Amino acid sequence: MKPKKIIWQIFPANLLILVIALVSVTWYGAASIEDFFLDQAQKGLEARCNLIKKSVADLVREGNLHELREVVTQGGREAGMRITVVDGRGVVLADSSEDPSKMNNHKNRPEIATAFTGDTGNSLRLSKTLRDTLLYVAVPIYLGERKHGTADIVLRCSFSVASLYETIAQSKGRVALGSFIIIIIATLVTLLISRNISKPLEEIRSCAERFSKGDFSKKMQQSIHSSNASLEVVSLASTMDRMAELLDEKIDAIITQRNQLETVFSSMVEAVIAIDTEERVIRINDAAAKLFNVDRDESTGKIVQQIVRNITLQKQITDILSTRKSIETEIVLDNGSGECFLQTNVVALCDGSGESVGALVVLNDVTHLRKLETVRRDFVANVSHELRTPITCIKGYVETLLDGALDDREDAEKFLQIVLRQSSRLNAIINDLLALSRIEQEYTDTVIEFEELPLCTVLDGVLQTCQVEAEQENVRIELNCQAELRMTMNPTLLEQAIVNLVVNGIKYSDDGGLVQVVAGVCEESGNVRISVVDHGCGIGAAHLPRLFERFYRSDKARSRSQGGTGLGLAIVKHIAQAHEGTVEVESEMGHGSVFTMVFPPNR
Repeated sequence: MKPKKIIWQIFPANLLILVIALVSVTWYGAASIEDFFLDQAQKGLEARCNLIKKSVADLVREGNLHELREVVTQGGREAGMRITVVDGRGVVLADSSEDPSKMNNHKNRPEIATAFTGDTGNSLRLSKTLRDTLLYVAVPIYLGERKHGTADIVLRCSFSVASLYETIAQSKGRVALGSFIIIIIATLVTLLISRNISKPLEEIRSCAERFSKGDFSKKMQQSIHSSNASLEVVSLASTMDRMAELLDEKIDAIITQRNQLETVFSSMVEAVIAIDTEERVIRINDAAAKLFNVDRDESTGKIVQQIVRNITLQKQITDILSTRKSIETEIVLDNGSGECFLQTNVVALCDGSGESVGALVVLNDVTHLRKLETVRRDFVANVSHELRTPITCIKGYVETLLDGALDDREDAEKFLQIVLRQSSRLNAIINDLLALSRIEQEYTDTVIEFEELPLCTVLDGVLQTCQVEAEQENVRIELNCQAELRMTMNPTLLEQAIVNLVVNGIKYSDDGGLVQVVAGVCEESGNVRISVVDHGCGIGAAHLPRLFERFYRSDKARSRSQGGTGLGLAIVKHIAQAHEGTVEVESEMGHGSVFTMVFPPNR
């Protein structure tokens, strides 16, 4: 059943009670008026009977029926009523309206039968003789000395009640009209009172709806201040206002906490996925969405298998939901661009009462760490090999000399030349390590001094430094740089970096090849770009990501035959970083290489 407004609950009920009460009072009043008029008429008839009773008794006692009938007729006309005298046998002796000889026996009339017993009788009924409703009153008359017992004759008086009923009807009509007017007035008053009662409640309901929508700007007490509200309604409004204040504070606190948690959740570098007991995603952060290449908003509500396509992780989630025991392990995920190593930590997700409501999966990408471990292992292996090779060679030839080869001057000089070359190589490695360490230390301590100079000045110095080696390898060097191009730099370090790149280009170029040094400003970003281009053998794509690692060689045999230490590109990278720049490489096997140092405009 549809709920009704309070006004339609109060008003009809009160109106119904009021109508029932007025109808009952009206009915009771009308009945009382009718009874009152009839009672008064009865008493009036009895009084008139008593007035002529003595005369009737005397005439009957004398036996003068003729005079009795004249007295009865005359009295009936003067009093406007019907008078009847009946003897003990029920025979009508005289009647003011009819001929007694033609009238029936009246002994069995109710009022007459009562009068013969000695009591006053009365009756209200239709008269068959007069064809009218009459009120009858009969009184006993004793002709002798008896005061009690059966009466000798009965004197009956009656008159028509038509006029009486007309008067009663008029009185009832006035009462009914008054009641109707009272009902109309009471209806309006009841409606007004009901509206006064329901209006504050309507205001409270309206305010409660605003509260439910989060609008706490308007107070309930302000809304019902102008209305004639009861104490209970005012108390209710005050209580609701206090509740709204507390609710507003709680909502603000919850929103603040939610925003803080959302900020933390979104800012976490670890991928986090919250899952319910049905293995559906409750929440997922940006890191997880990026890791699994899904939309964060669309992932909510999906089955976890639609997002995480890894059997091992899916099994861990199933196990934690059934056993609630934490699981920590490492999985390998293929994200399309290569293998991704993830450290997984799956724990049970519980509510405030400690009941399990799902699972929380935290994925930490340790791919970079694994790559660093690989780099560290390769670095240790490479540096050990780079140092052990000249040391082993020096030791071997010295032992050969000590075993007797020193006596043969030609062999001794040959062996000593080899020892000298290996010691020079070992010295070069140590010098490059020291240079690399010095660059890192100075960059960390910010003691590197920078100054704004023309870039061509530094590049001209690079060409002069490398010109002799280029002529020996039959390689040409070209420079393309605008004379007005200036840059904030440390000229010594920048020249060292570009020299390393140019020397590498010379070493890996073919006979008669060309190495180009190109410098300019990028129109879009304003960055200064210095590129060293060679047309030599090129570098394989698999080696490009690790090319700037220390002691990393793309072609170990050729690099060592060229006399390189494996640290030149690492030095270039750190010099670029010291200038807040980067170094890039583009290369293809058989088509040469392009090494580019990029510096921001403010450098």
